[in-house]
Amino acid sequence: MALAMLERKTKIKGGEIISRMLAAEGVRKVFGIIDGTYFGFYSTLRQHGIDLVTPRHETSAAHMAGALARLTGGLGVCMASNGPGVANVLPGVAVEQAEGNRVLLITSSRREGIIDPDRGGTYQYFPQVEVTRAMCKWSCAVPSIDRVAEVLRRALRISFEGRPGVVHVDVPESIMNAEHELGADWLREPARSRVTAPMSPGRDQVVAAARMLAEAKRPMLHVGSGVVHAGASAEVHALAALLEAPITTSWAARAAVDERRAQVVPMIYVDAVKQARTSTDLVLVLGSRMGETEWWGKAPYWAPPAEQRLIQVDLEAQNLGNNRPVDLAVQADVRVFLRAVLAELEATRPTMALEPRRELISKLRGACERRRAKLDEHLAGTALPMATAHVAAVCQATFADDAVVVVDGGNTAIWGQFFHEVRRPGTMLGTPKMGMLGAGVAQALGAQVACPGRQVYCIIGDGAMGFHPQEIETAVRNQLPVIYLVVCDKQWGMVKMNQQFALRPIKTLLMKSLGPDETINADLGEIEFDALARAMGAHGERVSDPRGLREAIQRSLASGRCAVIHVDVDPVKHMWAPNLKTFKDMHQEPRS
Repeated sequence: MALAMLERKTKIKGGEIISRMLAAEGVRKVFGIIDGTYFGFYSTLRQHGIDLVTPRHETSAAHMAGALARLTGGLGVCMASNGPGVANVLPGVAVEQAEGNRVLLITSSRREGIIDPDRGGTYQYFPQVEVTRAMCKWSCAVPSIDRVAEVLRRALRISFEGRPGVVHVDVPESIMNAEHELGADWLREPARSRVTAPMSPGRDQVVAAARMLAEAKRPMLHVGSGVVHAGASAEVHALAALLEAPITTSWAARAAVDERRAQVVPMIYVDAVKQARTSTDLVLVLGSRMGETEWWGKAPYWAPPAEQRLIQVDLEAQNLGNNRPVDLAVQADVRVFLRAVLAELEATRPTMALEPRRELISKLRGACERRRAKLDEHLAGTALPMATAHVAAVCQATFADDAVVVVDGGNTAIWGQFFHEVRRPGTMLGTPKMGMLGAGVAQALGAQVACPGRQVYCIIGDGAMGFHPQEIETAVRNQLPVIYLVVCDKQWGMVKMNQQFALRPIKTLLMKSLGPDETINADLGEIEFDALARAMGAHGERVSDPRGLREAIQRSLASGRCAVIHVDVDPVKHMWAPNLKTFKDMHQEPRS
């Protein structure tokens, strides 16, 4: 409808070309702050079925778009105005590119004739494309009105090719806002501009993979973000159940699986994960680069290549065999690949020795259960202020299983990860690649926009919440009932712990904490986040007793609006988060 109506028009604003093309892509939300330099774009969104959601900071717009893309598998779109607006969005660009979320950034620039090159002293101008190009998949400036559609088509083509990330299109205000005669070939349906079907594997690759999986003594599946983007969780579970093969994930892909399944070895049980990766003779790697927090796939955290064969499936060819040699490299969409392998195994019904595989899974589950019991000792006490472990545990018991949880910030993120169990795929967000403090504030908003019928909550530290507290007003204004649980220890907990061991390791081990005069700028003053929330029209609560947290969450849910729960936690216990040594070791080069 949109393109047909447009073809009957004789003139069109440059910005409306973009809004029409986005509507044809199925985009229904755009995130960004208004500005006159791209009025011709955002003023035409609503008439084409697209809502503009405006945060208080451009970085938040990028995170909202990234969260929507990750949860829906679609395209997240954000916008930023020339100069300061583009400068503000750059942190979000860096994060969303690193996390691999499919985001299109539309920016404005000053008018033609005074930029590219800059005359010198041009107001609100800097080399936006050059700066952004180094941070994303592709960045391009539109040189003329007749090339707006062409450039945007290329941006969309690149966006949907390979590993998801950020693409950037920069449009001068003189092109964005002026009316122009409509070119006959400017607009096309998406299928006439690029391949829209997911990439399929070769038939011989499917046959070879199925045979290798059937013949292995103890095969294993390792899952990365590619499974999340492909929506392939059901296929992963089906193949693991058929093969009786354990599943491990990258930190970024915890949300790809239901961690209650017998085959799943959740990332939080680090020793059991290592046992799985060193006890199997064949690994099927699905949409993962096997990066630093996976120890690059190296021994002693994985079996050496001579003892462990590897099949790697990825949309991005350059990821195949990059960090570890492969025995079978497959460039394909992981969901299409998995369906083909499942069909091949169903058709051929190969004989598989399942008992050794079941024995391994039983051992791994036993190791997980023993570690879980040890972790749950953190929940035994009810001292005030509470131990941070209670926050995620009470949330798990109170929110629905399909609620989306966003985990943000240093030690708070570790506590949140170790006391949360993923029970539905697609229910967990964070920035495990960048560890970006504060991104969770806007990720939660984007999640609520993407999933309006589901509960969304964010577990975040007081330091991280201090980066973007203004977005509480965004939630109120846009009627997004996100609940923020702000874990308040009044310190930069993870950094303070590292400082203490660097400055006075023996005293730190004995006393567990050093005083403010013994560390360097590691302590913070208090912000009453519940009061701050009420000042912006949200519901606010404050709690320090773990026995009162569930009721505070229930009252927040009942309020029907954005809520902020200020949670006072024990600052010393907070610093001693689980597996701190493991996280430190993850950033060391493995040595077998």
